[in-house]
Amino acid sequence: MVKVLLVLVPLAMAIYAVIDAIQTEDNRVQYLPKLVWILLILISTPTGIGAIAWYFTGRQRGPQNRGQGPHYPSAPRGPDDDPEFLRNL
Repeated sequence: MVKVLLVLVPLAMAIYAVIDAIQTEDNRVQYLPKLVWILLILISTPTGIGAIAWYFTGRQRGPQNRGQGPHYPSAPRGPDDDPEFLRNL
């Protein structure tokens, strides 16, 4: 049973880390390019060191600031907060 866990745990960590690395936005990846992180995770799958390094140093943690900035549309307003809607009443 222990031998099975020694194989499955690093494999599961590597699969999760690769999927997380692929889905992470490029501007949130730290220290190395995203492709290098993915290769590092895949090469070190038997030990799990690449996945652990990705979790702790490869990506920025904290809020992602989604919905802010010039590339995102503003959030929809409720009818009582929309001056144009109130003018049409």
